[in-house]
Amino acid sequence: MRKLVTVAALSVAITAFGVSASLAGDYPERPIGVAVSYGAGGATDFQARIVTMVAGNADMLGQPIYILNKPGAGGRKGWNWFATEAEADGYTMSAYNVPHFIAQGIKGGVKYNADSFEPIANWGADPAVVIVGKDSQFNSMADLVDFAKANPGKTTTSGAGLFVGHHIAALQIEKACACKIAYIPTKGGGAAAMKAVIAGEVMAGINNLSDAFRAREAGNIKIIGIADLERNTEFLPDVPTLKEAGFDVDNSSVNFRGLMVPKGTPQAIIDKLAAQVPLMFNHKRVIKRMKAGGSPLKVMDRASVLAMWAERKSALSELLKGL
Repeated sequence: MRKLVTVAALSVAITAFGVSASLAGDYPERPIGVAVSYGAGGATDFQARIVTMVAGNADMLGQPIYILNKPGAGGRKGWNWFATEAEADGYTMSAYNVPHFIAQGIKGGVKYNADSFEPIANWGADPAVVIVGKDSQFNSMADLVDFAKANPGKTTTSGAGLFVGHHIAALQIEKACACKIAYIPTKGGGAAAMKAVIAGEVMAGINNLSDAFRAREAGNIKIIGIADLERNTEFLPDVPTLKEAGFDVDNSSVNFRGLMVPKGTPQAIIDKLAAQVPLMFNHKRVIKRMKAGGSPLKVMDRASVLAMWAERKSALSELLKGL
């Protein structure tokens, strides 16, 4: 009897493998959607459109990719939808933002965590930067912090949401300077947070390097600090790190971006995407457009992303205890 059960189980496994392999062989047969949990015009949306622009090429996925914007609550709305409603068939992917969704999963109140999704590949690493309006009285982090110390709670600072990279950087800055900063999460993600600074609705902001780079090029803002371990010599060689400015702020808020699928997606489809998507991210047209848009490119394969997610989950669990 045991032998019969084993043979039956083996037969089922072989059949399932055959179906999965067959699906992957035909996949994709139609366009693929990518959910972006932030509004149109922000860094994630801007970059997602660039890195997927060659998906329809015959030597890539052979089918175009279209963007589904699902903004709200600092990414929570889109990732809640993706975790609970998206079909696990390879035809709906999502952009991920780390530390955002991992930190939100740790803090709770959402329907997902780091184990809810399967990463495919990473396309970028976008540090958080501190920005002020072009006519601001602040020209350095020292100016901003001196004001914050003299005026507790009156230094209003915008960001894309709660427990996203911007918020984590703000919490680290507040702890490092022993001063009170009023962090204001905006509706509409990084684009709305940037507009709040440009319009003078807040005194400062924490945003993505890529959004800030374009805004500075347009003459709308000043960038006074970067939350990373080293200066960004490619786009902002003149901007000091917060550590250089004397504040104990590391790279925990660096925004890693990539693509993921829902848990339960057939492994053969995951494997096919994992093989093709990094090639798409490394396409010469994608590299050129990302550079022109001030968007740092950091392509990582599935194995590297799995390791990065695990490391960030561990580090954020410790970090968030003290913030």
